[in-house]
Amino acid sequence: MVTLDELLQLYDYFGYLGILSISFIISILIFIPIPYFPIPFIAALNKNLDPHLISLAGTIGAVAAKMIIFYLSYYGRNILGNKTKKRMFPLQKLLSKYGWLGAFIATMTPLSGNVIYISLGLTKYNPWKFVTAIFAGELFYNEIIVSTAVFLGRPFVERIILETTINQTNFIIEAVISIGIVGITLLISKNGLG
Repeated sequence: MVTLDELLQLYDYFGYLGILSISFIISILIFIPIPYFPIPFIAALNKNLDPHLISLAGTIGAVAAKMIIFYLSYYGRNILGNKTKKRMFPLQKLLSKYGWLGAFIATMTPLSGNVIYISLGLTKYNPWKFVTAIFAGELFYNEIIVSTAVFLGRPFVERIILETTINQTNFIIEAVISIGIVGITLLISKNGLG
């Protein structure tokens, strides 16, 4: 079983590039919504990593994946028939007005925002507006997660690691005392004092 200390050391090894890669992989999965928030949260428990760089690495990975999804639907619109494109016009009008807010909020929901990203792509939403909304939303979301981990999680983890260290020290002391008692008992029984 992996201990918490070993898990934090794993983040030392992979660092910011690992966080970026994991956030990209999780975000690119369109039909399998995997929660992303444990990645920056656990990474922020590691004091060797800068919290803001953790947020930035996670944001860049997620934005890159969401841009791929957006562009696939953006250029995939060409395979739609004219009738379907006409039916999408009211949605296109709505998204041109509220698309930035929708994309921003979609990044912070626990549900997958891919439906919104695909809709924005299909309606030919402005890619620059899309990327700014996604970047702002992801960075805000990651900063909240990382700040929570730093201010609430780190003290808790430090206490657990400290208690584990104390328990290991107690275990060693108890083991030495037990061995001493067994040794004295064997010595007494061997010499016939008992």
